[in-house]
Amino acid sequence: MGFAGRIILLWGWRRALVAFLAGAVAVLAQAPYDFFVAGFLSFPILVWLLDGTTADAHAGLLRRLRPAFAAGWWFGFGYFLAGLWWIGGALLVEAESFAWALPFAVVGIPLILSFFWGFATALARLFWSDGIGRIVALAFAFGVTEWLRTFLFTGFPWIPVGFAAMPIPLLMQSVTVVGTIGMNVLAVFVFAMPALLADRRHLRLGAALATLLVAALAAFGYFRLTAPVAAPASTLDVRIVQPNIDMAEKWDEGVRDRIFSDLLKLSSEAPKAGGKKPQLIVWPETSVPFLFTERPDGLVAIGEMLGEGQMLMAGIVRDEAGSAAGDEIYYNSVVSIDDKGTIVDGIDKVHLVPFGEYIPFADLMARFGLTQLVAGPMNFVAGTDRRPFTLPGGVKASAFICYEIIFPELVAVDAASTQIIVNVTNDAWFGDTPGPYQHFRQSQIRAVENGMPVLRAANTGISGIVDPYGRAVDALAMNTRGTIDYSLPVGAAGATSPSFWRINGFLIMFGFAVAAGGLKLRQRLRAN
Repeated sequence: MGFAGRIILLWGWRRALVAFLAGAVAVLAQAPYDFFVAGFLSFPILVWLLDGTTADAHAGLLRRLRPAFAAGWWFGFGYFLAGLWWIGGALLVEAESFAWALPFAVVGIPLILSFFWGFATALARLFWSDGIGRIVALAFAFGVTEWLRTFLFTGFPWIPVGFAAMPIPLLMQSVTVVGTIGMNVLAVFVFAMPALLADRRHLRLGAALATLLVAALAAFGYFRLTAPVAAPASTLDVRIVQPNIDMAEKWDEGVRDRIFSDLLKLSSEAPKAGGKKPQLIVWPETSVPFLFTERPDGLVAIGEMLGEGQMLMAGIVRDEAGSAAGDEIYYNSVVSIDDKGTIVDGIDKVHLVPFGEYIPFADLMARFGLTQLVAGPMNFVAGTDRRPFTLPGGVKASAFICYEIIFPELVAVDAASTQIIVNVTNDAWFGDTPGPYQHFRQSQIRAVENGMPVLRAANTGISGIVDPYGRAVDALAMNTRGTIDYSLPVGAAGATSPSFWRINGFLIMFGFAVAAGGLKLRQRLRAN
């Protein structure tokens, strides 16, 4: 009996363990490891596990699908536990207050996300057939569930499986055609293809299709990366500031002045030899360590620091009076400040982090003593309005705060009103773990999807400048203090059409559904 046969015949806890380990191995295909070969090892094992998920033909539908759901759930649990364990770091910033919630963050979130992949394998089992048909069914099912993961229960599309097929800019370019939805489908289709080695049915066809698909992705990427680019309409001289503030002292009133002084000092440093004075300076998320309503002198200091024509985009906490006397409402915001120290524009974060920035069903949760799970000064209220900033030279930029950048639909900006994407974040909560690297990869994919550069300012890293093709033009290492100066070409690459790649992604998913259904029907007709 071969290796595949042993996997198929596994039972009980051994089956669950193998599924768990296979899912954990699949994470190696994600940033920062980018060992995409791991996908070719893990997904065939999942196929063979599903081959062995038999049930009583006379049982109800849910009972028949339960073994398939369990295989996918354990596979997903291994994947999300190995890929998201670093989330627990946010609870250790003030461990004496929040360490009790560590199991919820480290284990609870993967437990919940695993239900998506359990649903994927159950859905795939409905269309299961022999040979390449089951590979098609699995790819379609993962496409559906990874799409659902972008919006259900507020959405959390972190480390989508499609990213494993895009470790380098050469392979990222096809996202402009099929979007992340399509890449999720195609990635599973290619990664699962070695499962055909077990019985060699449709092996030549599968190998040919997988090879052709990978070659097409690489060829399109090469064509796009080497195609002539029109000269930029203009340039914008920018400076990204990475202050590397320790989270243990970020909200300490005793060091606020020092933190603010460091930000001003980094921003006002003279350009390196041959460099230009920045027109735009970008600070990270919540970088200003106080409320401007309490410290208006902070705006005065910023105005004095900025030279004529310069502008600062800074992450701040903004407050407003609440409906009841004495109540205050807080927003996680980005503002633009001119050389007179005047706030000329601003937006509030629209997509907040559940349990980090706000508590869902707060009144109910409070009865159980459950409040904010991350160290910080307050809970936030979500903003409702998003509009582009006008930067020096009339350049338009859309800003996204922290993990807003992970949502393709939210960052599908209008090329008619936006030329640059700005992402301010504070990944210091998670230390030097895979988290910041995975977050930076999201910025790269959003840049390619929209055909626009991304300016990314992070407190402790990774700060960087990503060009419209997903290439990191420059970046600062984790846990370093410094700046990046760069003359950013504006309008050098053609912006893509989000509606185009969105529609194509759904068409690919629909096509795989039709193919899986057709192959399943053909198998039944042949059996009869």
